[in-house]
Amino acid sequence: MDKIKITNLEVFCHHGVYKEENVLGQKFLVSVELYAQLSAAAKKDDILQSVNYGQVCHFIKEEMEKNTYKLIETLTEKLAEAILIHFPLVEKIKIEVKKPWAPILLPIETVAVEMERKWHLVYLSLGSNLGDKESNLNVAIDMLRTNPRCKVTKVSNYIQTEPVGGVEQGDFLNCALELKTLLSPEELLDYIGKIEQKLMRIRTIHWGPRTIDLDILLYDYEVIYSERLIIPHPQMQYRGFVLEPMCTIAPEVKHPVFGKTMYQLYQEYLKQ
Repeated sequence: MDKIKITNLEVFCHHGVYKEENVLGQKFLVSVELYAQLSAAAKKDDILQSVNYGQVCHFIKEEMEKNTYKLIETLTEKLAEAILIHFPLVEKIKIEVKKPWAPILLPIETVAVEMERKWHLVYLSLGSNLGDKESNLNVAIDMLRTNPRCKVTKVSNYIQTEPVGGVEQGDFLNCALELKTLLSPEELLDYIGKIEQKLMRIRTIHWGPRTIDLDILLYDYEVIYSERLIIPHPQMQYRGFVLEPMCTIAPEVKHPVFGKTMYQLYQEYLKQ
């Protein structure tokens, strides 16, 4: 991926643990590496298809001046996320914030914090078989769209499927979606929980009826196994209602454990 570098942008602002730092202010130096696809801008000599580094510099200055944080770590984190959200062409950022006048009563050149943040590629499965099923799916997707740390990039068609698990209940309406997010897997799981709570998902019967069901299928190419979360979803290869819509939006995406594409997994499922 291509990269734009901005080195040691100087901004005078009011961040720090001590009251004097918040009142008097001090100098900070900000360096960023912005990762984006710049080939179209280069070929057409068109700044509108690139990331305008002048606008980025002014944006950094404005963000640093309008907020006050105690920790340079917080400042760095907030800047990274704000730049990723405000400049849609930027896929990843490396950022360093230096504090030349750190009040430690010892001779020092700078104290600095470096961070790397990026948009993560995620696939979710959604289903509903209570109430207005289509409306439930639409509301869940809209809640993802309205979160500034999420970008819904693809949504499959809605398909009607029979329930699994042996519990007698109505048919489901299912879909899959592709999402870019700044949320960690755990943060995304928490936000999904808020969506389910908003739509009054009640977990009383395992595999029972529900107004909404959201599952994280894939998160980048990561394999995660914790008390709260297993990624890739451990049952996705056995579920036609997951694989069928996934094949319409991401047929060539590979399962990070099996090394097979969604299309291959779906063909294997159909042969069972």
